[in-house]
Amino acid sequence: MRTYDAHKSTTEVRQGSRRLLNLRVLVLSLLAIILAFGLIFLYFAVFQSPPPNTATGV
Repeated sequence: MRTYDAHKSTTEVRQGSRRLLNLRVLVLSLLAIILAFGLIFLYFAVFQSPPPNTATGV
């Protein structure tokens, strides 16, 4: 790959991340979204369900 800056490597020219910080952000964001949806599901499915009908008909 040709670069016109003698002081930059090919990774720097492509604006790549050697430490994979972009991958870390993507993975952590995905885990945060999964956790958020799980908490929302628990809130509506478990805590907002109506109580069971325990009337004896008396």
